[in-house]
Amino acid sequence: MTLLRTVAPPVIAFLAFVLIWQVVAAAGLVPADILPSPTRIATSGAQESEALLRHALPTLLATITGFALSLTVAFGVATALDFSGPLRRALLPLLIMSQTLPLIALAPLVVLWFGFGLLPKILLVAFVTFFPMVVGLLRGFASADPEAEHLLRSMGASRLTVFRMLRLPASTPSFFSSLRISITYAVVGAIFAEYAGAVAGLGVYMQSAKHVFRTDLVLAAVLVSTILTLTLYGIVVLIERRCVPWLRLADDVEAETSSAPRTKRPVEVAR
Repeated sequence: MTLLRTVAPPVIAFLAFVLIWQVVAAAGLVPADILPSPTRIATSGAQESEALLRHALPTLLATITGFALSLTVAFGVATALDFSGPLRRALLPLLIMSQTLPLIALAPLVVLWFGFGLLPKILLVAFVTFFPMVVGLLRGFASADPEAEHLLRSMGASRLTVFRMLRLPASTPSFFSSLRISITYAVVGAIFAEYAGAVAGLGVYMQSAKHVFRTDLVLAAVLVSTILTLTLYGIVVLIERRCVPWLRLADDVEAETSSAPRTKRPVEVAR
């Protein structure tokens, strides 16, 4: 029942959006070359399904590899920053500054430095997804109960033991939240790198279709990238529910509590 209440509203909103789009396109309010109808996009995408699949695989490979690299480096950096206050004060501002670099300017430079292969795409995906995970982990480490940490230290626990038994488990909710955010950026980062320069991928396909004014094929590739992103997001959610089922139970209880009708308190009459 909770799943139905969660899934039904966005599905209904999406179907209503597609229906309005189809009606507007069929009425000719917008030229078909600028905004093709959803049925035309679906038909063109089905006709080009082989080419779309061939270009989607390199994008998916770069996304997964870059995300795995980002996850590994982010965990190592966040752990090092948590252990060392001076290191955190020195590096955290630099990490924040790195996120101010415009990706549209950075992508061509990375392609120029590392060529048109898989490596620049992996690096850009890692760059885009790295920062949210570092921030999520640091925030999670900091959310550990200070009284429990004080108790462990008073019992002679080392700093590594406190981290392993308290700070690392406390970071789980923030870690999975940052993981959900980062995975939605990963496919976009890979496509951005392919736009800057690559031999295969959805970004290359979009660029080729754009050059011959095939808006329907560009939007079909966008649809494929959306499906990839939603699939990866769903996998992250499934992993989260498998690894930390108590978070799901807590969310369900909160949803039930918020949706339950509130009983009105009797109005006290002043005598």
